[in-house]
Amino acid sequence: MPTTPANGRSTDSAAASVPASAAQPIMLELVDEDGNTIGTAEKLSAHQAPGQLHRAFSVFLFDDRGRLLLQQRALSKYHSPGVWSNTCCGHPYPDEPPFVAAARRTGEELGAAPLLLREAGRVRYNHPDPASGLVEQEYNHLFAGLIGTDLRPDPEEIADTAFVTPDELDKLRAERTFSAWFMDVLDTARPTIREITGATAGW
Repeated sequence: MPTTPANGRSTDSAAASVPASAAQPIMLELVDEDGNTIGTAEKLSAHQAPGQLHRAFSVFLFDDRGRLLLQQRALSKYHSPGVWSNTCCGHPYPDEPPFVAAARRTGEELGAAPLLLREAGRVRYNHPDPASGLVEQEYNHLFAGLIGTDLRPDPEEIADTAFVTPDELDKLRAERTFSAWFMDVLDTARPTIREITGATAGW
C-alpha cells in the first residue's frame, strides 16, 4: 500500500502542501482483529516487521465497458515499487472514514474522482514484502465503482495505468509482478464488482 517514502516525507496531498521542514509524520489507525480502533502509529513504523495491524482501503474502479483500471506503482516507491495493483489503495487518516479516504486518495493519485463508489467488503491479511522487508498487516475496507477514462496520474505515485478485461488481467498477471495483496482484495470484492459491472463483463 502507499506508504511514506524513504526520505520520511509523505506523498499524501495534505502533507505535500506543507513545506518539508514543517511536515508532520503521517499517522495510521491501529485496529484489533474486529476492526476497532485501538491507537495510532506512524506510517513507516506500522509497516516494519512484524507489522502492526492497521486500517487501510482498496479501490476497484471500472469504465463504462466493465474494464478494471489498474495502476503500476511508481518505481520511486520504497515499498512494492513497480508492481501492478488495483485502482487505488492507501490508509485513512485517524478518525477519517474509509469511504472518504478512498474517494480523496483516488482523486489525488489519478487526478479524477470516482463517478460511483460503493462498499465492497472487508478483508484482513498479512503480506511481507521480500524486497523491502516491510509487512502489510492490514484490516482493509474495499470499495468498487466507476470512473471515466480522462486520467491525470500523479507520476510520484503511478508509473502507468491500464484498463483491462478479466482475460487481459489473467494475461498481464502471467507476465508482470502484482502486489502481494491484489488477489485477496479482488476476490473479496468480486460480488459487489459483479453487481456494478453486470454479468457480461465477466468478473
